[in-house]
Amino acid sequence: MSRFLKDRYSKLEVYTPGEQPRDKKYIKLNTNESPFPPSKGVIKAVNKSEVKDLRLYSDPTGTALKTALAELHNVKRENIFLSNGSDDILNFSFMAFTEKGAMFPEISYGFYEVFAELHGIESVKVPLKDDFSIDPKDYIGDGRMIVIANPNAPTGLCLSVEEIEGILKQNPDSVVVIDEAYVDFGGQSCYPLIKTYKNLLVVQTFSKSRSMAGARLGFSIADEELIADLERIKYSTNPYNINRLTTAAGVAAVKDNDYYIKNCQKIIAARDYTTRELEALGFFVIPSKANFIFAKSDKIGGEDLYLKLKENGILVRHFTKEKIKDFNRITVGSQKEMEAFIKVTKQILEGK
Repeated sequence: MSRFLKDRYSKLEVYTPGEQPRDKKYIKLNTNESPFPPSKGVIKAVNKSEVKDLRLYSDPTGTALKTALAELHNVKRENIFLSNGSDDILNFSFMAFTEKGAMFPEISYGFYEVFAELHGIESVKVPLKDDFSIDPKDYIGDGRMIVIANPNAPTGLCLSVEEIEGILKQNPDSVVVIDEAYVDFGGQSCYPLIKTYKNLLVVQTFSKSRSMAGARLGFSIADEELIADLERIKYSTNPYNINRLTTAAGVAAVKDNDYYIKNCQKIIAARDYTTRELEALGFFVIPSKANFIFAKSDKIGGEDLYLKLKENGILVRHFTKEKIKDFNRITVGSQKEMEAFIKVTKQILEGK
């Protein structure tokens, strides 16, 4: 780094994205991408005419996409905020709503800790229970912003809507951010609660269930006043934060929602298959409501399994935190990919 960088930034522990290697072709089960392509409508929407119009700025208000999302979720357009990936919403939230600090699970999406450090925010990292679940009773705060991934990552465990409502009731003076990146794979969204609780900010993404990780598109649903706060920060940083092609693709994806629901059902079926097969091999598998599985084996260490799978052309995600270092997070791909993963895992355990 240069000598010009502010000292506070030189000490940042940055977020480490999942591997995106180019050295050979892998079965990628490490970054929770969809195994399915975007819908035909999305592919049609990103057309020659739209490409030609890249000379023009995108619509900073995102009216067409906000309208489509509002109709899908039965809310007003003023309840929708659009962003360049859901990470932008999380970043803006840490900027906007953390006057008294933040609290989030000790084991969860790594960016929460990064954003807190980036903005110099005092944060409380709440331990998970012994079974890796989140205890809602631990989230009775003192005005700190609360951030919970639901389903949580990398565990895949879910809180119920009733449990989230309990957290909202107990924290009327705190913004409660519920990060629902994986909710479409078996969880239940709590966004209808925005009509009762002005302190709820629900965050979702097009990266997982809608097969658009490369497009970088996220959105949030909240009370109009919270959305206005996020808009204030957006217009103070990058008004044209979503490009024209992504906007067009997003509108088409919302219109083709049934296609994505069917794909989620296929992923859930592949997840159930993989869970059964891993348990038959002696793995401990945490019950998942996401498009990934978190599992460990007494027969092989987490890092060793990750490395041996990589040698065999399969990528999974390994984390080094002490409490979870024996686990690997395995993205659920297509049925064919999961069968290949199980086959190679069996061979590794058998020492072949």
